[in-house]
Amino acid sequence: RQRSEQLVDLSQRVGLPLVATGNVHYHVAARLALHDVLTAISQGVTVADIGTRRFPNAQRHLRPLNQIRTRYRHLPGSLQRTLEIAQRCTFSLAELRYEYPEELAPNDLTPIMYLRQLTRDGALRRYPEGIPVKVQQLLEHELKLIEELHYEAYFLTVWDLVRFARSQQILCQGRGSAANSAVCYCLNITSVDPETSDVLFERFISRERNEAPDIDVDFEHERREEVLQYLYTRYGRERAGMTAVVTTYRSRSAIRDVGKALGLSLDRVDIMTRNIEGYTRHASLEDTCRQANIEPESPLGKRLVALVDQLIGFPRHLSQHVGGMVMTRGPLCELVPVENAAMEGRTVIQWNKDDLDTLGILKVDCLSLGMLTAIHKCFQLIEQHHGKQLELATIPADDTQVYDMICRADTIGVFQIESRAQMSMLPRLRPRNYYDLVIEVAIVRPGPIQGQMVHPYLRRRDGIEKVTSPNSAIRDVLKKTLGVPLFQEQAMRLAVVAAGFTPGEADQLRRAMGAWKRPGLIDQFRQKLLRGMRNNQLSETFANQVFKQIRGFGEYGFPESHAASFALLVYVSAWLKHHYPAAFTVSLINSQPMGFYGISQLIQDAQRHNVSVLPVDISHSDWDCTLEFTPTARSPFLRLGMRTITGLSWHTADRIMQARSPGPFDGWQDFQQRTGLSRAALMLLAEADAFSSLGFHRRQAIWQALGHPAKEHPLPLFENLADPEEPLMNLPEMTLAEEVQADYQSANLSLKGHPLSCYRSYLDTRQVTPASQLTCLEDRHPVQVAGIVLVKQRPGNARGITFVTLEDETGTVNLVIHEKTWQHYQQTARHCHSWIAHGTLQLKNNVAHVVVDRLENLSEILEDLPIRSRDFH
Repeated sequence: RQRSEQLVDLSQRVGLPLVATGNVHYHVAARLALHDVLTAISQGVTVADIGTRRFPNAQRHLRPLNQIRTRYRHLPGSLQRTLEIAQRCTFSLAELRYEYPEELAPNDLTPIMYLRQLTRDGALRRYPEGIPVKVQQLLEHELKLIEELHYEAYFLTVWDLVRFARSQQILCQGRGSAANSAVCYCLNITSVDPETSDVLFERFISRERNEAPDIDVDFEHERREEVLQYLYTRYGRERAGMTAVVTTYRSRSAIRDVGKALGLSLDRVDIMTRNIEGYTRHASLEDTCRQANIEPESPLGKRLVALVDQLIGFPRHLSQHVGGMVMTRGPLCELVPVENAAMEGRTVIQWNKDDLDTLGILKVDCLSLGMLTAIHKCFQLIEQHHGKQLELATIPADDTQVYDMICRADTIGVFQIESRAQMSMLPRLRPRNYYDLVIEVAIVRPGPIQGQMVHPYLRRRDGIEKVTSPNSAIRDVLKKTLGVPLFQEQAMRLAVVAAGFTPGEADQLRRAMGAWKRPGLIDQFRQKLLRGMRNNQLSETFANQVFKQIRGFGEYGFPESHAASFALLVYVSAWLKHHYPAAFTVSLINSQPMGFYGISQLIQDAQRHNVSVLPVDISHSDWDCTLEFTPTARSPFLRLGMRTITGLSWHTADRIMQARSPGPFDGWQDFQQRTGLSRAALMLLAEADAFSSLGFHRRQAIWQALGHPAKEHPLPLFENLADPEEPLMNLPEMTLAEEVQADYQSANLSLKGHPLSCYRSYLDTRQVTPASQLTCLEDRHPVQVAGIVLVKQRPGNARGITFVTLEDETGTVNLVIHEKTWQHYQQTARHCHSWIAHGTLQLKNNVAHVVVDRLENLSEILEDLPIRSRDFH
């Protein structure tokens, strides 16, 4: 009351009215603990150390109006003044007026006139023998809708950045829903020919949806930044910015931050995070606490579990979108706050993709794709060493040998079809043409799997099941996929031809299906769909089946246009792998990180394709891997580059390359003097066995490196003394097992052998079957396999099943581990890099899987290998 009287007196003396505020920091008092933890996290201290930054009580929460009136009864008029201020705050996001830049059109043409001109010119280039009637009709339909919705400037922007990229020889290709656009095809943005594919423009833009279009363009991942900087230069920093992403807490990050805030030791926090899987609330969080010696029923344990639960899904920080760019006609800061990104040369707006969609703000997705980088590098190598100029459009189509290779699932390194799921499907689907690849890309997806469409398609493809359709209209929609809907566009067209939906309504249905767990949201669509099908004399069973299929596509669907864009890169990468395996492997390695497999697996696959691989050597290796030719060899050798040495920098490799340009090195002393490398750099090269050309094996080179102090910081006593030539010691050479282990420690690969090859005799005594011999056994045969863990996958639609790829010296093994088995052997499954797996063989179409019932740790034998699996959850 005394404080209130002081405020009333001050208000009267200075003539400023009183305003009631709650100083609210959380909605209910129970959130005080979470507020304290978030305060500690933001300050980088524990809760016990935040001091005066911690509120003394939990009273800063929202209150009902009757309590507010009582609380402020001694401050006359303050509550009324608060309500008055609230009533004056009438701003709405609808007041924002977004205007897209239009300066790309020449002064004498409007944007739509210029877009029509570019589209017509592009169509003539695409179809030099005459524009097909179907394409003409599509173009007119699309241009009319683009003009009606005022998106012409947006299309011009995407055309301009693609034009820039191609002028700089940056490989690029549009994909996603934009591949449903004939205009995008004629503007050379996408590669899907509307004459030969079943495009659906309303999947991209529709009147009913009234949402901004979203064009995705993939660029070489090493050169995508050039395109982003072009947009900044073209529109200016004040008018262009990257879209933001709100990164939220997941299980591991929540445990890590809460644990530190509560004062847990780092080793206990590390134990907990290493035993956590997935992103949402972990079912066995209490068990995870016990593994870190924290009793979940203790006060600390209860607090930890409760706070982690509250924090999961909570915003953690603002980050950059993978490539979304927003441009405006006026200053961007008048629309949304802009801030500098962590990466130099970038600015970021403070809204994410969903915010932009809500406000109808256009963005261009400039995405990066590693395979485009690899393909471009492969084209350059082929031109340099074989004298052939290749482009995406000039790769010979329908190569029988390439499709034979794909049907054998010989697809390591091939875009999109190198995963274990795709490689299992290839011998069953047996693609023989481009459209088969389109289907292959799309069929191993959650949508077709959840809609139970995969097996019916395969049975019909094999002639086991007859292709049937209720009527001719539905037959026309599904004829390319044997009466089974495999693409989003087909599911939408079914709603149109079977139930009378407009294309825009069909897309609204698809989006509503994405939230099918909230039945009220889609009930109106479901009723209209069923009613429309009944009116068309379609059975209730068929109607419910279509509804189920669209529901699957709504949440996990894959559009045909997207699959068609990817299928082109599938075929091109497969063609390069078959005809130029050495160049293709070099390009993949030089484009890392990318793809499904590591460098070791790429090298082993190349060797299986008769590519001779040469080791890293200071006299011959560049930073990148290269091709070497000899007069007698029929095919080039693959020389490993210094980039494969763990910890070695590009600058060190460049110094070596510059130093040897006048002539070859003449011994260790000459190399050391000409390069001036530090002892640390010499040790990295010696441990990688890179001095063979100078006559030093690994141990001798390490001895030599240890004998040379760092040039930059000589000890004072030896400053003016010349370095004497270190006498060559007669050190024993390493055994094969030691060499392989040392290779893996320095480069995560070995040309001398596989780690398991040194222990095959031991594994034979354990009756462990090599990977290459699994197909020689009978289906359902009990089996034991062993190997290094390459990949762990647990798809969201796999019902808790984890798919693992093991590698031994003969090849790879596919494991299927059910959730109960995984949990029983979780310590081995999560933390060991090599296993012996016991289980039952499943053999179908010459593809082997092992259903695991027991796991055994093999890491004790291979304990020094620095191997880490690639995990995709």
